[in-house]
Amino acid sequence: MNNASPPDFVRDNTTLTTTPLLPEIQLHLATEVTPLWQATEETLAATNLPPPYWAFAWPGGQAVARLVLDRPELVAGRSVLDFAAGTGLVGIAAMKAGAARVQSCDIDRFSLAAIALNAEANGVEVKPVSADLVGRPLPGIDVVLAGDVCYERPMAERVTAWLRGIAATGTLVLLGDPGRAYFPASGVEKLAAYTVPTSLELEDREARETAIWRLLPDA
Repeated sequence: MNNASPPDFVRDNTTLTTTPLLPEIQLHLATEVTPLWQATEETLAATNLPPPYWAFAWPGGQAVARLVLDRPELVAGRSVLDFAAGTGLVGIAAMKAGAARVQSCDIDRFSLAAIALNAEANGVEVKPVSADLVGRPLPGIDVVLAGDVCYERPMAERVTAWLRGIAATGTLVLLGDPGRAYFPASGVEKLAAYTVPTSLELEDREARETAIWRLLPDA
């Protein structure tokens, strides 16, 4: 296991399954939270891995994915960035909804492996991108989709400020949020909301009301 490649590690520690909100998309997901967390911490501690966020379909991402499947006109024919992609769920949904091209960005190499495996499982082409894009311009991107990025203050403030600048260039920026503490209180427009079933191992309740917001250029 110490020498497991990222794709092998993803396969070995997940099951190909679906979520109740998105039965049309298959994902490699951890069926039990604690064993995977321990495997990541103990077996691969020497590589300074971040927590295995890529193995769970978080509420914000599920809501954004459901919205683009329900309203494909938001992404159809457009170039889409799935930011902080995790499983790649949002980017996969965008491709299924008719996006011209999707880049799914994450800085965790295990996430990039999961994105590739999940895209393959769903028969779509998504380009995994390993880069910290925050602060950079996004030429050629028509839509930015992000789920659950406001759970820590420094990240939420940094990402929101950057994405407001991206929105000011005319890019559509959609954020999924299940009521995280650091989501911006202003400068957003609510597009939709879904009740997302969740695990008590990951959240403090069995379902979260999760909204999708359009980020406006000016707060």
